[in-house]
Amino acid sequence: MKTKKEHTDKKIKVETAETVDSTEKEIFPQGDELTQLQEALEAKEKEAKENYDLYLRAVAELDNFRKRAARDKADIIKFGKEDLIKDILPFLDSLDRALEHRGSSDAQAFKDGIALIQDQFLCCLKKHGVERIESIGADFDPNFHEALMRVDSVDHQDNQVVSEMEKGYLLNGRLIRPSRVCVCKKTGENSDCEISEANGE
Repeated sequence: MKTKKEHTDKKIKVETAETVDSTEKEIFPQGDELTQLQEALEAKEKEAKENYDLYLRAVAELDNFRKRAARDKADIIKFGKEDLIKDILPFLDSLDRALEHRGSSDAQAFKDGIALIQDQFLCCLKKHGVERIESIGADFDPNFHEALMRVDSVDHQDNQVVSEMEKGYLLNGRLIRPSRVCVCKKTGENSDCEISEANGE
């Protein structure tokens, strides 16, 4: 006769065996299901390989793009002034022709030729966005002018530009060199006279 303990042990063994069987079935699928899983795994491995190849190709293309961009940047820095230089070369030709005639007795013709070259050169600079600052007779503006001297002048107003030592230039509206100018400074006596004239005295 079996004891209660033996009966319980037998029941536990049966339940454990059934659990192990069902777990094995879940973990280790049989037949068609296993084949499907293997095919799915192979498909994913193939997809992963294709994605890795695409990644390597993208990295290589990016590296080539960086090298090409660096090379293009170097070329722009090296040859970026080519158009400007091509536009300047005709002035050198004109100067060469002018210097060939410098021994002639007609000094005025030589001077006119130099003035013509200067005008041609200013037109070339304007084509590239460079403009002269016209300062003589204008009010002194520290944004565009650099005062080198102050002089008394009866022909000019106070703080008006009398003359230019060096011309100033703008590049597309940005100051690249200020005009170096001589500025009028009215003395106190002249100022009193102007005030009196304004009041009708």
